[in-house]
Amino acid sequence: MKKIMSWREVPDFGDEEEEARFWSEHQLDARLMNSALHRPDVRESTTITLRFDPRMLARIKRLARSRYLNYQSMIKQWLSERLESELHNGPR
Repeated sequence: MKKIMSWREVPDFGDEEEEARFWSEHQLDARLMNSALHRPDVRESTTITLRFDPRMLARIKRLARSRYLNYQSMIKQWLSERLESELHNGPR
């Protein structure tokens, strides 16, 4: 699988089939993906507390490490992506 190290390496796709073929052979480098995350400054953030099952949290942390991400940033990314999906597509 070829790693994409720069956004310039991602072509414009003619259709979904072409895009699916491309992504079946390529994947974004985790550092590139991490650099695309919005990082609000402290004034934009509110601290909250969430309780997780310890096993689930351990799995999340392992997954984040494998992607060179901070686990809290990864969770925020997931929440942001899901929120956008819900707002554009409605609930699943």
